[in-house]
Amino acid sequence: MDLESTYEIDRVAGFISARGFRRVALQFPDNLLKDSTRIVAALHEKLRSFSQLHAGRNGDAKDVKLYVMADTMYGNCCVDEVGASHANADCVIHYGHTCFSPTSTLPAFLVLGKASLNVPLCAQTLCEYTIKAGKPILVLYGLEYTHTITEIKASVGAQVCSELEVHYADIMSPIITPPENCSSMNEQPELSDGQCANGCSIEVNDATYCVGGLKWSLPVGHRIEDYLIFYVGSDDPAFANILMTYNACEIVRYDATEDNLVNDFSQQKRILKRRYFLIEKAKDASIIGILVGTLGVAGYLHMIHQMKDLITRAGKKAYTFVMGRPNPAKLANFPECDIFVYVSCAQTALLDSKEFLAPVITPFEAMIAFGRGSEWTGAYVTEFRDLITSSPMEAKNQSEARFSFIQGGYVEDVEQQEVEEVEDGVSALVNITEKALRVRDKDSQTLMPGTAKSGAEYFATRSYHGLDIHPENNFSEPFLIGKSGRASGYKNETAQKS
Repeated sequence: MDLESTYEIDRVAGFISARGFRRVALQFPDNLLKDSTRIVAALHEKLRSFSQLHAGRNGDAKDVKLYVMADTMYGNCCVDEVGASHANADCVIHYGHTCFSPTSTLPAFLVLGKASLNVPLCAQTLCEYTIKAGKPILVLYGLEYTHTITEIKASVGAQVCSELEVHYADIMSPIITPPENCSSMNEQPELSDGQCANGCSIEVNDATYCVGGLKWSLPVGHRIEDYLIFYVGSDDPAFANILMTYNACEIVRYDATEDNLVNDFSQQKRILKRRYFLIEKAKDASIIGILVGTLGVAGYLHMIHQMKDLITRAGKKAYTFVMGRPNPAKLANFPECDIFVYVSCAQTALLDSKEFLAPVITPFEAMIAFGRGSEWTGAYVTEFRDLITSSPMEAKNQSEARFSFIQGGYVEDVEQQEVEEVEDGVSALVNITEKALRVRDKDSQTLMPGTAKSGAEYFATRSYHGLDIHPENNFSEPFLIGKSGRASGYKNETAQKS
C-alpha cells in the first residue's frame, strides 16, 4: 500500500482543515518513527492544497504547524495529551495501535494502520470452525485488520449456510471528542454516543457491547456467553483484554502472522488464578500506593480519588505516585508500600509484577479486596471507567476476625469508626496508626504485632536508618590513616616481615 492510503493522509488533512486546527501534534510509536518525516511532508502538501481552495473565501491561507511526538510518558496506545500540551496543540493525530480511551481535553483522530492478512485462508478457517462449532460465532479482530473485514464477510457468506449465525464487530468512529461535561478532570465523566466501556450497554435492551474500539449488538435474549469468539489478530494487549473480560466464553484466535488457529490459552487462564491470589494478598496490605498510569484518559483523576476514599475507609494508608511507566527499580524506592494499585487504560492495566518488590493490582481488584462486601465471581473488568460511581463504595464495618489465606490465620479488620475525615476530603488514619495488625496464634493464643500502618511508622521501625549524625558533638573526631599498598602485602605487613 502507498503512504497516503496506509496513513489516511486525505482523511487526516480533511479533519484538520474542517475544524480549523492550526497547531497539530502527530503521535507516533517507536516502530513508525521512520515514516514520520514522509507523513509530515505529505500532510503539509495536502493541507496547503486545502488552504488554497478556501483562500478566496476565508482570506489568506494560513499554514498549519505540525509537531511530531515520540517516547510517550505512558502507553503508546493512549493519546498523549501531556506531550501535546507542551506544543500548545489544538488536537492530536494518533498513529498505530490504540485502545480508544476517551481524552480529557483535546480532540483526537486515530489512524489505525493496515496490517497484511491472508484473507482467503482466514475465511476458510473461519468457515470450517463455524460448521463444527455448533454454536453462534462472534468475530472480533485487531484494529489493524479492520480493512480486511469486508472481504472476510463476503468470502464467509458465500461458503457458510445462511442458517449458521455469524456476527461481526464494527469499528468505532476514529474521531475522539472530549466530553463537554468533564470540564474539570476531577468531575465524573459521562460517556458520549461513540464512547462506551467494556461490556457496557448503550441500548435499552442491554444487547450492545464494546471493547477496545470494537462494538457489536446481539439479538435480544442472547448472552455473550452463548457465543464462540473467533479473534483475528496477534497475541497482544488488545487480545489479553478480550480474554480477561470475556473469560466465560469459548475463544479461539487466528494468528495472522503464522496463519494458524490457536485455541490453547491455558497460560492466559493461569493469569486469572494469579489475579485472585493478588486480591487475597491485597486484603492483608496496610500501606497501598496508587500508581498514576495515565494523565489523559477521561475520568482518571476521579478514579484516583475514589481509590483513596475506598482505601482509607478500609482503615489503610494510601499514597499517590506519578512516575511515568512503572518498573521494578522505580517501585523499589518505596519499600513501605505492601501493594500498588495501577490506574491506567484497559490494555496496560494488567501489569506483570512478578519481578517487582510489591505486587501491582488493578482498580477492579482493589475494589474487591478493600470493599470487603464484594466477592469475585469470575467476571473481570479491565476498564476503570466501568467502576466509576457517584457514591463511595462501602467498606467493611465490623470488628469480626477475617481469615487470611496468605498468613494462614485470623486477622482483625480495622473498624470504619476509627477513621476520621480531614478538611480536604481525603481520609486519614489517626488513632489506628499506633495499632498494628494483630494475628492470633492458635497454639499459644498470643497476639503478635503486624505491619506498619503508615510510611512514617515504617521508617521508624527500620533496623537501618542511614549514617548516624550526632549534632550535639561539636568536637572534630581524629582521623586515622588507612593501610597503603597491595592487598597481598601492605606496607606495614612488609615492614613487620623484614
